[in-house]
Amino acid sequence: MLMRTDPFRELDRLAQHLVGPGTWSKPSAMPMDAYRENDAYVVAFDLPGVSADAIDIDVERNMLTVKAERRPAAKADDVQMDLSERPLGVFSRQIVLADTLDTEHIQADYDAGVLTLRIPIAERAKPRKISIGGGTGRKEISG
Repeated sequence: MLMRTDPFRELDRLAQHLVGPGTWSKPSAMPMDAYRENDAYVVAFDLPGVSADAIDIDVERNMLTVKAERRPAAKADDVQMDLSERPLGVFSRQIVLADTLDTEHIQADYDAGVLTLRIPIAERAKPRKISIGGGTGRKEISG
């Protein structure tokens, strides 16, 4: 078996060993990207190897919470693990959402290990034109 050398692999493995896998009370962080696309904010989470039924998405007030759990694959009794670098356990991320987002209409898609949430911008927060009413001439203020 050929392996490419990485000078930081042992340091990463040691840190993971000391921290241990994430648990429901102390989950590990998951990587994410967030950006605006037209009239929605898009948040994408990397969750490779996690089944869709092991992902939990909650919104309470303006707090979005995403939790996921990657379990070890079932192995036969005669299998000997030579290398295990893929993290297992619970992963979580919390994001405070602005009041200008419509949390009632969040869309979630999961494809190829990426969870994508689309959070629309609320109508009241979208830019709009304000028309100026025409005056009927000069007005005097009498006192």
